[in-house]
Amino acid sequence: MRLLDIQGLETFYGKSQALFGVDLSVEEGEAVALMGRNGMGKTTTIRSVCHLTPAQSGSIAFAGRDITRMKPHRIARLGVGLVPEGRRCFPNLTVEENILAAARPGKWTLDGVNALFPRLAERRDQYASTLSGGEQQMLAIGRALATNPRLLILDEATEGLAPVIRQDIWRAIRAIRAEGQSILIVDKTLSELLPVADRCVILEKGRTAWTGAPSALTEDIQERFLGV
Repeated sequence: MRLLDIQGLETFYGKSQALFGVDLSVEEGEAVALMGRNGMGKTTTIRSVCHLTPAQSGSIAFAGRDITRMKPHRIARLGVGLVPEGRRCFPNLTVEENILAAARPGKWTLDGVNALFPRLAERRDQYASTLSGGEQQMLAIGRALATNPRLLILDEATEGLAPVIRQDIWRAIRAIRAEGQSILIVDKTLSELLPVADRCVILEKGRTAWTGAPSALTEDIQERFLGV
């Protein structure tokens, strides 16, 4: 079943157009890597899916339902869990309160999140504002999982983090993937990203430029669309 289906997506910031007809899909149980150089429209695509930056034209369907004009909280309730760029934890809530504030019934419970990220269990009573950047990223992922989403969206899940923390987060992502979780993920670390992806979608200047299996992502394609 096609879980997420984006067709001809066009999005603007004021009068400045950012997306020029993006096509993208995620099947149930599939992990899709959304790729491209900085400024090519990856985060805008994610924001449009969640109606944080509304699309001007095109269509976005989730589990067969049109969500193009749907409010963000309703999209979340349908089963879209977002780990946004910049983490966006609630600073004045504790780790446990952050997780429980968003929790919905399902297999991902507070205990499950703590088992995935033992650091969070150790810091359950600390305010989110006192955590390191890596710990806040773990909390953002745990909070999204606690909503028990049908689709988990991760925007730059390991950007700017220390290598040891990045490895902890990739270990968690692999574990989440092994559970059959549908994922749309943005990250620049190809050595870690490609093994968890079933398919890659590359954006170039706000357009879908290439789609294919990770095994088909040749050095020439990487240099053309991902090289600096």
